[in-house]
Amino acid sequence: MAFSTSFSRPMFSFNTLSFQPYSPSLCFLKSELNVPLTGYQRLCGCMAINCSSSEMGPPSEPMNGRQPEIPHMAPFNMTIREVALSQSQSSYKWRRVLLKVSGEALAGDQEQNIDPKVTMAIAREVAAVTRLGIEVAIVVGGGNIFRGASWVGSSGLDRSSADYIGMLATVMNAIFLQATMESIGIPTRVQTAFRMSEVAEPYIRRRAIRHLEKGRVVIFAAGTGNPFFTTDTAAALRCAEINAEVMLKATNVDGVYSENPRHNPNATLLETITYQDVMSRDLSVMDMTAITLCHENKIPVVVFNLNKPGNISKAITGERVGTLIGGT
Repeated sequence: MAFSTSFSRPMFSFNTLSFQPYSPSLCFLKSELNVPLTGYQRLCGCMAINCSSSEMGPPSEPMNGRQPEIPHMAPFNMTIREVALSQSQSSYKWRRVLLKVSGEALAGDQEQNIDPKVTMAIAREVAAVTRLGIEVAIVVGGGNIFRGASWVGSSGLDRSSADYIGMLATVMNAIFLQATMESIGIPTRVQTAFRMSEVAEPYIRRRAIRHLEKGRVVIFAAGTGNPFFTTDTAAALRCAEINAEVMLKATNVDGVYSENPRHNPNATLLETITYQDVMSRDLSVMDMTAITLCHENKIPVVVFNLNKPGNISKAITGERVGTLIGGT
């Protein structure tokens, strides 16, 4: 049996070698100038591997009565996590989602600013879906601690200062939620829109995406870092930046109603609605800046009730829950 090999660098070749009569099948290692090489082969020294049964003659007899097993290996350009994602995503609608949790929802029964039972319920449902390979980012509000718009004018407080205080409130909620998630084993990172390096990472888009790819939950705090913008707008902005497929808005209501259910008990829950209807009918779902941003970037929005057990995992996995805005 002849064994020939050639490399593109350095240029040398082996002469014909002889082997024992009983020897396993050998692969011919060849690289020819007219054969295009893959990036992986160039990386490994411009060597192409070609195993051809026609060049090697008739197949050898199976050893011990069975053929050798060929291990099923992932392509070299895919990580183990990416392979798991590709297998798990066949049955789920979303691969990367952004969950918007309002501050009022974190307050629960309103007896205290943050209800630990609510944060633990969120953590457990997020944990269930992250184990399926779905990437989850979270934006938290701060209305349970301080709502800037409602404090404007108090003791001479201007809108910008009030909004900055509200941004600090979202950081408090984010740190609390992070601690709850890590207590049950979910790796979590908090990123803030302005620097608070002692308690959280600064928001860096590429770093946030890398955290998500590694299976970590990323919590975005401090809104957009600018006054006059709500955390809903921050959620829409971050959703577009990290290329999330959907924005999930967890609130204290079941979804979007045809009218305000507090004023009209006969108001009906809408399963689907367009962006234009939300804007033209002035439905109090999100502020117009957030709706416009979602509309321009074709980001569907799911509005659902946070207080119903299982709703978070249902919304993240793409089951029908609440109201879907701008999608089918």
